[in-house]
Amino acid sequence: MTNRPDAACQLLPVIAIRPEPGLTATLALARAMRLAIHGCALFEGAPFDWTPPAPGAYAGLLAASAALFRLAGPGLDGLRALPVHAVGQATAAVARAAGFAVTGVGEGGLETVVGTLPPGHYLRLAGEAHVPLTPAPDVTIDTQVVYRMAALPIPPGLAQILAAPALVLLHSGEAARHFAAKCDARGLDRATIALACLAPRIAGVVGPGWAAVGIAPRRTDRALLALAGQMCQTGVGRPASS
Repeated sequence: MTNRPDAACQLLPVIAIRPEPGLTATLALARAMRLAIHGCALFEGAPFDWTPPAPGAYAGLLAASAALFRLAGPGLDGLRALPVHAVGQATAAVARAAGFAVTGVGEGGLETVVGTLPPGHYLRLAGEAHVPLTPAPDVTIDTQVVYRMAALPIPPGLAQILAAPALVLLHSGEAARHFAAKCDARGLDRATIALACLAPRIAGVVGPGWAAVGIAPRRTDRALLALAGQMCQTGVGRPASS
């Protein structure tokens, strides 16, 4: 677990639980924003056995996570001729480093990127847990699972931090469900933990009883961290029961 004890004084510690490589990126941005933060990944990426489809049938690749380029393995080799439409600059940078050409970079989640696609047939590379997409009638999408995220228990060090008032960043619905279940399994009091969520869908799955639940105004890490900074200073958030 990593932290930044010398950052600006704040009323609550902020905790990021997303998997790598996103965790490192979130910690770096938080520190640049002078936010004291702890990092403890509650998911670990693992390869998924898959067979790459023939690339000639597709107009491009859809990528919502940098993790897929790190975990998908040699199956990616035959797909490098396809241009990538990526969610966020971090995913785009990793795609380029893996030898892919990036033709589109969007923010706000993969659904937003899909809404900007030219007509055509696309291949989505995804984790085992992924959200459904609703493309326009002239856009069709095949989804290929190329990696999975193994959920990890809350370690004793993190449980100790969470036993006192704290604020946790939630980047996905999967993370929200897992974190809530593990808090309950450890007997942690939800009423002492505030949550900052990247999107309304994430806030919708955490259930009631948390100290506060805030939703970032935009689906970017910077907006989520800005929200967390406000919440840990003032306690502003949307009650989970509303």
